[in-house]
Amino acid sequence: MTSCLFAQGTGSPTPVDSSAQRLQAGLPDSPAPHPTDEDLSAGAPAPQIELASAVDPQSGQAQNAQQPATGTAANSGAAAQSSSSSQNSAQQPKAQENEHQKAEEQIKEQEHQRMVVIVPAFNVTYHSDAVSLTPAEKFKLQFRAATDPYIFGVAMLVAGIGEANGSNRGFGWGPGGYAKRAAAAYGDNVIGHTFGNAILPSILHQDSRYFRLGHGSVGRRILNPLEGAVISKHDNTGKREPNYSNVLGNLIGGEISNLYYPSENRSNAGHTIATGLTVTLEGAFGSEVEEFWPDISRKLFHKDPTHGLDAQARAADAAAKQEMQQGEYKKNRQ
Repeated sequence: MTSCLFAQGTGSPTPVDSSAQRLQAGLPDSPAPHPTDEDLSAGAPAPQIELASAVDPQSGQAQNAQQPATGTAANSGAAAQSSSSSQNSAQQPKAQENEHQKAEEQIKEQEHQRMVVIVPAFNVTYHSDAVSLTPAEKFKLQFRAATDPYIFGVAMLVAGIGEANGSNRGFGWGPGGYAKRAAAAYGDNVIGHTFGNAILPSILHQDSRYFRLGHGSVGRRILNPLEGAVISKHDNTGKREPNYSNVLGNLIGGEISNLYYPSENRSNAGHTIATGLTVTLEGAFGSEVEEFWPDISRKLFHKDPTHGLDAQARAADAAAKQEMQQGEYKKNRQ
């Protein structure tokens, strides 16, 4: 008893465990008791009961605000992806349209190419990166060559020589024989070229045009037409491959000619093959003339059929050679 009274009288409180204080600080206040009728009659205010919410109102509002933002970001990403795919799909037809327009422009240039004013050079291109032609464009270019007045003039000249030499007697003589000889000469030219420059290139996806080199050494330029007679570019890949179109076209033309020549002038299979190879070599010789014609035209007539393409190619060669020399010089200095 004495110790208890002494403890209460000294005024120094008994120390409380700090853990107990923390526990009390973390516990919620005990709910207020329900008011009695006497308290209500005395005017005591009714205690307000707060319901604990699992989510704080402010944090709930923040989360609700984030959900639309997330949805908006997703929608914007989907819209951007859709826009990108639509742009890609729109660019593809546009690119194809540009390629088609470029090919049409190059065809128009080829249709005006002539040697010595009258000889057509429609099947040669001065562009090393010429756009591949569609089947319709290949047939269009071949039709332009087949209906050129020069072709008819050559057929008439060959028929006149045959009439004078007495060749192909089965055709007869006079106007009738001359007309048959002219038709045969025209068929020999057009049928083989139609198969070699239009039909087979469309089926095999080959570019039958002669790609003129126009620069480099003379020896390299002489070999280029010979390669072009047996090597062509693939339309889709641009890779070099055997020129089946040209060789087979000449063979097919020679075989078809047996249908309209007199029986005594019809050839056997061996002769047809020899004739097809001969026509192939003749085409290579024609390409040789086309290779060097712009040089002759600039020298004699002061006209450039390439419109500056040869000058650009030579300037590029000179720049590449100078750069290579500088690189070798730096390498030797090191």
